[in-house]
Amino acid sequence: MKSASQKNILDPPENGKSPRKNSQDLAFRQLREMIVRCKLSPGTWMIEADIADRFGLSRTPVRGALHWLQREGYVVSSGKGSKTRMVVAPMTKEDAQELYAIIGHLEGLGSRQTALLSSDARLKVVRELREINAALAELSRAKRSEPNRIFELDLSFHRTIMEASSGPRLIEIHRTIHPQAERYWRLYAGAIVDKLDASVAEHNHIIKALATGDPNKAEKGMQVNWQNGVERLSAVIDSLGERGSW
Repeated sequence: MKSASQKNILDPPENGKSPRKNSQDLAFRQLREMIVRCKLSPGTWMIEADIADRFGLSRTPVRGALHWLQREGYVVSSGKGSKTRMVVAPMTKEDAQELYAIIGHLEGLGSRQTALLSSDARLKVVRELREINAALAELSRAKRSEPNRIFELDLSFHRTIMEASSGPRLIEIHRTIHPQAERYWRLYAGAIVDKLDASVAEHNHIIKALATGDPNKAEKGMQVNWQNGVERLSAVIDSLGERGSW
């Protein structure tokens, strides 16, 4: 059975929802995935009629999906009065800093809980993390620009820690907020590859804390990884410019 964090965006919603609600959920998930993967770039107009035609839906569930996306920060309202339109949210340093701080605290809590697992359970996680980080270190040494591969390995590192010990509430909160930060990583990953060695070193500090069962160092190590990550990201945004804020 899939966990909440593993559920595919195209999986049908839970039983018991109305067909309209099912359609709204499906539209929301599809649009969110397109935004996160930058298939809908920052600043893109979200036109109800066009989206409805593309997905083969009526405009009502699409409208509901857009309002849902707005509540979660993926789209924003632009313009005034009758000229108001929904657009894909811009990607700014301020937004990234807020998102990374939130996720750093959430994953810090997840790391603390994982450090408190039994020795056998904890060391099983540590072995998995070492394998993932070794693959990242190899990419760093080889200076290979494989942003998609790097992203998937980094995602797997953080997910392994969260899923090892987090309860359903923490997983659900993390699942809701993480894709918003993910879109930054996916869009700017190619420009951060040369800093991969720093992230690998930060991961090693987290792994060491988990291996020794030190919850304070594990939590702090994860928070530092996200804090340094947003600093690296901010430098890239300064260089390449914010997306969608024109």
